[in-house]
Amino acid sequence: MCFSPKLARATKKETVRNKTTMLLAIDSGNTNVIFAIFDGEELRARWRSSNDLHRTADEYAVWLTQLMTLEDMALGDIKAVAIANVVPASQHYLSALCHRYFKCEPLIVGADGVDLGIEVFTERPAEVGADRLVNAVAVYDRYKGPAIVLDFGTATTFDVVDAKGNYTGGVIAPGINLSLEALYMEAAKLPRIAVERPSKIIGISTVSAMQSGIFWGYVSMIEGMVARITQEFGEPMTVVATGGLAALFADSTGAIQHHDPELTLRGLLKIHQINSPS
Repeated sequence: MCFSPKLARATKKETVRNKTTMLLAIDSGNTNVIFAIFDGEELRARWRSSNDLHRTADEYAVWLTQLMTLEDMALGDIKAVAIANVVPASQHYLSALCHRYFKCEPLIVGADGVDLGIEVFTERPAEVGADRLVNAVAVYDRYKGPAIVLDFGTATTFDVVDAKGNYTGGVIAPGINLSLEALYMEAAKLPRIAVERPSKIIGISTVSAMQSGIFWGYVSMIEGMVARITQEFGEPMTVVATGGLAALFADSTGAIQHHDPELTLRGLLKIHQINSPS
């Protein structure tokens, strides 16, 4: 069933029901767009595309049609769409995709009438990224609170959820690949390198020294920020990591308790369920 703000406002938080409607969840970030299909609670498929602001609704439809065919699905199977988008310039084409090919009004996180099921305790709630809010919804639903969501994206973010599931703020730091690119672009003799765990802390070449600085520097930041956030919050907190490089770092520090690559997508599913009429 397509999203209707009027119906959503009339739906109580306590009456969330699991739907069997096939849902397309779209996580549109600064670097990539992830398309995922849920059949009820089951994640049937997931695909990643670069976030090209010039890609049209028609191009997205052709791409999705081909991938869905490989999974024995068709565009007509999709009955609802939920979108978390942090790139305003791409929203027109994503909405057009829903209207033209799914005959559906998408649920857009942050839009009027969309109930997240949580409160946002920041100075300007409208400025909080949709992906961060979706992660807050998902982490409370799957792990309860208090919790810290550590998301390795274009930026590395730490988001804090209290014991009642409310979003209470966070930290934004430069992303790993962004930091690497800055080193390469601004330092004439430093090469472009890949992110990987070095065998030693002390590098014996330029590349190994850079790898150590990036990898162990970020591990130190993770451990330091988690410790400082937990101390300031005043309670033990569950730390859940997600995002592209989360797996690499989750195995390298005891500060992370869970690695959940589906966290944002599961948050979109939960918000869809909250806003689905009974």
